Amino acid sequence: MSYRRKIVDFPELLPAIRAAQAEGRAVVMCHGCFDIVHPGHVRYLEFARRQGELLLVTLTGDSHVDKGPDRPYIPEELRAENLAALECVDLVYVSTQPDAAELLAELRPDVYVKGREYEHRAHTGFACERDVVEGYGGRVIYSSGEVVFSSTQLMAQAERREEVTAGRLEWLCERHEIDRAGLESVVRQFAGKHVVVVGDLVLDRYVACDADEVASEAPIMSLRKLGEAEHVGGAAIVARHIAALGGSACLLSAVGHDAAGDRARNVLDDEHVEHHLLEIRETTATKTRFHVDDTKLFKLDEAECSPLDSRAEMDAASYLTRQTRDADAVIFCDFGCGMLTGGLLNRVMPTISRTGTITTADVSGSRSGLTRFSHVDLLTPTERELRSALPDFEEGLSTAAWKLLERTQARHLFVTLGKRGVVVFQRASQDPRRREWSGRLRSEHLPSFATHVADGLGCGDAMLAASTLALSSGANPVQAAYLGSAAAAIELTRPGNVPVERDALHRWFNTRVELLNVDYAPTVEPARAGETRTAKTS
Repeated sequence: MSYRRKIVDFPELLPAIRAAQAEGRAVVMCHGCFDIVHPGHVRYLEFARRQGELLLVTLTGDSHVDKGPDRPYIPEELRAENLAALECVDLVYVSTQPDAAELLAELRPDVYVKGREYEHRAHTGFACERDVVEGYGGRVIYSSGEVVFSSTQLMAQAERREEVTAGRLEWLCERHEIDRAGLESVVRQFAGKHVVVVGDLVLDRYVACDADEVASEAPIMSLRKLGEAEHVGGAAIVARHIAALGGSACLLSAVGHDAAGDRARNVLDDEHVEHHLLEIRETTATKTRFHVDDTKLFKLDEAECSPLDSRAEMDAASYLTRQTRDADAVIFCDFGCGMLTGGLLNRVMPTISRTGTITTADVSGSRSGLTRFSHVDLLTPTERELRSALPDFEEGLSTAAWKLLERTQARHLFVTLGKRGVVVFQRASQDPRRREWSGRLRSEHLPSFATHVADGLGCGDAMLAASTLALSSGANPVQAAYLGSAAAAIELTRPGNVPVERDALHRWFNTRVELLNVDYAPTVEPARAGETRTAKTS
């Protein structure tokens, strides 16, 4: 028998187990992640095989491996092949359940084998599995415990070697058709893409200081102002990124009756960003950061939450409806200042969804609302924003991601992890009518591309802008995440909140070794069966 034929789906599995038991053959089952099959695993499985006549190994699927943002290291298909290639293993099944309890209840193997470390370990999941097995009269046996290894520890050691990380990135690029020629082709298609950005405009002010001494009146730091710089940020920087990357940007936002609002208009005009700014506030939202050398000491937030009134909502909805008729993408940026009200979203989201326009969204701050963005193509929160929105601070990242996608019915999710990069979560099917739409998620981990960090402000905005342009240009989600991560890495090297230009992306491509290893012609990902939403092209 070819070892790949040992890998079975559930409709084949249950009859095979029942047939073996009917013949008087004892069925033994093992369950685990088996991310890297090491000598400890081999001895464990050989021990299990000696306890009966048929050995079934069930694998935890990728979506339920909660051992860190970049786990599993090996995708489930390859993990299944590794196990099936072992002579002692008779059948392999990739489970869609978070643990083995439900499988055990359905399959009822004669023997369930676990590692010796579980014998005296208080593990809630295993305790449930043991109760199930003993409840139907099966036996739980603990392996000998000889030659103990840990996949997690082995990978923790390997991760410290740069060549291993580089190799994983090259492999990811090969699997998702990412190379320099293909990415440059996608970036060229940014030109002319009409993207509407909706959200809170925020002025980011930087005050450079010198720390001379401790103040005489109290034990506080005394600062001397050296200079000041101002950047038009919030939703506006996302629109500015779009324009700098070659797209046609249009911004819908709100400003105050003040000089700051006039300065924001001037910057947007100079950078050819079309705008419709509602003058509904006394002052324009501003966030001031005081820093000494490269260290930010504190931030002064002068951005009150001023929700749109009913008349402003009608004005905004009317303008947005007109703009989105010919838009390739719409980006929602909620910074918690009141531009994105529930009333506005209720007015425009159904209309935008019917046009098939790519829609993406991100949030910032405790007053924003991630779960309000329903049926969008992409959400790009940080892990903290994701967990705060649910709220869920206990479950694994994959479980939290699944919960958010179920609640919002969004299509894709990029969860940014700071220095650890980004995890791309995709649905198994993009057709909401198929069962796989709500099934386990596929995930890919992209490491951070940052070589050095001058300022962490704005990297998420750069990722959102570049990823949205990529999706509207036909890139698949992992290609879009790669381009977004590239834009974020460039942004991190620059002080202040400034746009990333298209030429900067092209120069960055020249520095990446992993882009030289794949030769392919870029293609637009074909629509899946039953999918009616498509990106518009210019």
